[in-house]
Amino acid sequence: MYSHVLKRLIKKLPGKRLGEYRLLPLFFAIGATLEYCMINWHVGEVNFYETYKRRKVEELVEERLKQEQT
Repeated sequence: MYSHVLKRLIKKLPGKRLGEYRLLPLFFAIGATLEYCMINWHVGEVNFYETYKRRKVEELVEERLKQEQT
């Protein structure tokens, strides 16, 4: 039942030349939008990348401290 409805829905989408890859441009656009939001959307004073970089630095510092102790 679901596959029949899904096939009908996909056949109605534009881009028949792309065949089964016709949704690829849509997913690319969604991914690009998500990446843009992660870079430019600030919650308070931080965004995703600032948090990621800080966490990575903390992990590196902890690893170096462990190496120095041994």
